[in-house]
Amino acid sequence: MQFLFQKKSLTFSIILFVFSCFVFLFLYSNINNNKKALQLAQEKWQVEAMRRENARSLANSIKAIESEKILLETHFIQSSDVVPFLDIIEKLSLEVGAKTEIISVDVKDSSSLVVEVEALGNFETIYKLVLLLENSPYNLEFVLVDIQNSNPQNVSISKSNKNQQWMATFKIKLLSFVN
Repeated sequence: MQFLFQKKSLTFSIILFVFSCFVFLFLYSNINNNKKALQLAQEKWQVEAMRRENARSLANSIKAIESEKILLETHFIQSSDVVPFLDIIEKLSLEVGAKTEIISVDVKDSSSLVVEVEALGNFETIYKLVLLLENSPYNLEFVLVDIQNSNPQNVSISKSNKNQQWMATFKIKLLSFVN
């Protein structure tokens, strides 16, 4: 009887051992599957976090270059909108105290704009207007600059009179023109 009891105990132990091994393998495979799923989820999370960081970085970069973009857009004049350039000419002439009149606006070769301007003022204001136009945000080329004393009889070589009126005619070619 004792032998039978030992045989049953051994059989029961073997069955329990095999069952424990199956449970162990089952739990081990579940843990590995969960580990792989966790790694995939972490990779997806990292990719998404990187995308968000890139989007945030791109948005910050766009904000940082916004002023430069505006400056670049104001540098070029569209053929459909020449008015800002003409306004700049008038604004600059008001700053120096010269009286200006736009004589003509002409599109040459579909790639450049030629503006003819007449200005009236003392020599100093005419000179300052030329300097301001040269330093304007637009890329300009002076095709013609004709500065004359409007009353040549009163010109005194030894005496510089600030009240003498000078008349200037400018032909300005706008190089930063986009048709």
